[in-house]
Amino acid sequence: MSSSTVEPTLPPPDRTHHHPHPRPHAHPTAGRSPLRRLTGVADLADLVDAHAVALLRATVGIVFVGFGVLKLFPSASPAEQLAIDAATKMTLGLVPETVLLLSLAALETAIGIGLIVGRRLLRPALVAFFLHMGGVFSTLVLLPDAMWQPHSPAPTMEGQYVVKNVVLVAVCLVVAANEWGRRPRPRRTTG
Repeated sequence: MSSSTVEPTLPPPDRTHHHPHPRPHAHPTAGRSPLRRLTGVADLADLVDAHAVALLRATVGIVFVGFGVLKLFPSASPAEQLAIDAATKMTLGLVPETVLLLSLAALETAIGIGLIVGRRLLRPALVAFFLHMGGVFSTLVLLPDAMWQPHSPAPTMEGQYVVKNVVLVAVCLVVAANEWGRRPRPRRTTG
């Protein structure tokens, strides 16, 4: 026979302050913090907190779908030539530029869709994302003239375009930690 201890739990604190006898002529929000005066701020914060990882996942997914789709239209993406130059160096010039660009478009769009949809697509999308980011950051070394200002450690505009991806990497690290940190669901047994 096993025994278990159940710890008592307290109800969450009431977020509203009820006064049985409000002061006459007192403003209804008097005495509350300025943020609490804004209707629904706490509710919005609770909603964002409850869905933070899904929100991060979806926003990066939308960004990736946008970047991928832009590469399907000639000269629509400001990073098109940079992507072609880097991919050409990585493939030693063996793959035609059109194929490289369409492949990058498909890859980025697929990563975006995987991040947005989640479920079974999330883990492959995360792996593809991190591999893709390895290629993106390699441009800092493969294309130094395009990435760095001469006689200065400061990045060029193209270099800044690449470096800003550290934010996307940080977001996807949070998403990946959440995804791979979850315990697997127990399998249902039929019997």
